Amino acid sequence: MGEIDMHDATPLGNSSGALPDQVMTEEAFAQCHLPLMVYDSRLRAVRASVGAVRELGLSEEQMRGRRVTDILPPHICRTVEDGMRRAFTTGEPEQFHVRGRPRPGAPEGVWAVTVSPLKTPAGQVRQVEVAALDVTEQHLARERLALLNDVSTQVGSTLDVMCTAQEMADVAVGRLADFVTVDLRDSLFRGVEPRPAAPGTVALRRAGQQSVLPGVPEAVARPGDVDYYPQSAPPVRCVTTGRSSLHRTMNDQDIRDWQKADPERSQVVQGFGIHSVMVIPLRARGITLGVAVFVRHRRPDPFEEDDLLLAEEIGARAAVAVDNARRYTLERTTALALQRSLLPSRFAAQDAVEVAYRYLPARTRAGLGGDWFDVIPLSGARVALVVGDVVGHGLRASATMGRLRTAVRTLADVDLPTDELLVHLDDLVTHLAAEEDTHQDPVSDLGISTDLIATCLYVVYDPVARRCTAATAGHPPPVVVTPEGMADFVDVPSGPPLGVGGLPFETVEWELSPGSLLALYTDGLIQGTVQDLDKGLTALRERLEQPGPSIEATCDNLIQSLLPAQPQDDVALLLARTRALDADQVATWELPSDPAVVAHARAEILARLTQWRLDDVAFTAELVASELVTNAIRYGRPPIRLRLIRDTALLCEVSDGNSTAPHLRRARTFDEGGRGLLLVAQLAERWGTRHHAEGKTIWAEIGLPDGRE
Repeated sequence: MGEIDMHDATPLGNSSGALPDQVMTEEAFAQCHLPLMVYDSRLRAVRASVGAVRELGLSEEQMRGRRVTDILPPHICRTVEDGMRRAFTTGEPEQFHVRGRPRPGAPEGVWAVTVSPLKTPAGQVRQVEVAALDVTEQHLARERLALLNDVSTQVGSTLDVMCTAQEMADVAVGRLADFVTVDLRDSLFRGVEPRPAAPGTVALRRAGQQSVLPGVPEAVARPGDVDYYPQSAPPVRCVTTGRSSLHRTMNDQDIRDWQKADPERSQVVQGFGIHSVMVIPLRARGITLGVAVFVRHRRPDPFEEDDLLLAEEIGARAAVAVDNARRYTLERTTALALQRSLLPSRFAAQDAVEVAYRYLPARTRAGLGGDWFDVIPLSGARVALVVGDVVGHGLRASATMGRLRTAVRTLADVDLPTDELLVHLDDLVTHLAAEEDTHQDPVSDLGISTDLIATCLYVVYDPVARRCTAATAGHPPPVVVTPEGMADFVDVPSGPPLGVGGLPFETVEWELSPGSLLALYTDGLIQGTVQDLDKGLTALRERLEQPGPSIEATCDNLIQSLLPAQPQDDVALLLARTRALDADQVATWELPSDPAVVAHARAEILARLTQWRLDDVAFTAELVASELVTNAIRYGRPPIRLRLIRDTALLCEVSDGNSTAPHLRRARTFDEGGRGLLLVAQLAERWGTRHHAEGKTIWAEIGLPDGRE
């Protein structure tokens, strides 16, 4: 390419030095309705088409010899000049887009600009041709499609009503409006489908808002506040009729009536120069869920019908996401209410352990899980600590959890050993799974397997012997923290999860010092933030070794340090600080198998109750003990042992070497026997039989007068 002559300004339309194949004729310029101009090497206008004259508002004579900076606005001319210089330098065409107003007062548009070099036969660039094509409509269509696509992908990312409304406001601000508010019917936040709005003032809860200005200064209400709209306000009409409205200017009669009835909002409108408003209903399944208000105060162009159609489409898509969030809220609230009704609200009185617990439901699309815990008083002042987890989420997991918790309490009441209790519980889960038609619905709507599987940890603590017995069905092991503050995991032989079947369960027994801390938990606690079992167990042990002022404070510390703000799985945590019964709270007598010893036993009981200052229950205790001792002598085998325990109630236990359990029956009129256990059942608050390796123990619980525990 030869050197460019920057002083050669010969126009292409002149005959002197013209390039026949590249020069536009006068007729072509006269008939060209596209904005088309020719510039010389000094970037001065040589020719202009009638289309350029029309768009720029200047005649060809007025433009000839002027630079582009003298013709176009500054923010456009810089881009065009740079493109022309590149075309002169490279000899290659340049294509780019510019946005703005070609002349004062003209509407803003988008133009596709092509700069084409005009060369001599020798290849020297003498002039450039600048052609502009108005692509405003195509550009706006692409922007609308991109906005709708972003609404589809960004709105409804969570199943939270507030977050969904805020996402809608975030997407629309800056691209369609300068300020957006989203107000929803208050019942949506409880998951309840709203009823049709009655005429009059309507209260809507602000669910989301966003502004092009930092801090959302236009807001009359903050997210979460209830905003009251007067009856004449367009949002009220929108909610009641389900129709949108477009207000290009604030001189609209509806807008004037609204400002007159709402002076506070009128001050905001005037203060920020709001000049155009759209009010859009959020409707899903034929129900108006709320209203969105789109405002312009920075962008000078008012809203048009195309903007209204776009806003309505945004509102329709956002309304579906809001309704999904509402339905999820209702289902979650129902499941949570069911689950909390199945979990213990308070524990029965017992002195074996001091307990603290926490339950946190999961915050996931899958719904609540099936975690549960329980503290069950047992005979002999013992207590059972239970934690379990049903695999899966939703109402089915919650219902299954309730059935298993009830089954555990029932099996615990018959004083089964820990391993045998898990065997019976495993059989129950297997039977429940067989009853369900899993072949028709092997996978739930959420893609979660519905196979009935659960884990369970069952621990029994005896405050008299100061010993613990535990068995597990696929559950994480308990943690024991000594009174000195050393924490360690109990090596409980791991059994299969409940519902697998075919494998035995084993128990482990160990001694606990008074004041030790037992920690039972579900896997959601140790996989809360690290998602790694070993790291989670290490973090749990380290946290438990940090002393706290109380076990309640320890619970809070574990939850705050081990879990994220939104746990992805249910979490159940049960802490128990062990106590031990003093020696003077327990009295034991070894009795010979002789009916004459019954009177001696009654005398010993009377003396001990007098020492304990329990004279009010002495007669009842004597009668119950004599019946149980007589029954053991008559039907049992040596050795026979009588034990009294003063706890929250008075416990009377008689043990013998015969494993055959007595049964309560109603004696006939002339029967000589059969009334002893009936009498015990009438006098005692509870009674039962506990089997062990040496035989059995029949126990009865006698209530104490108030203030005597």
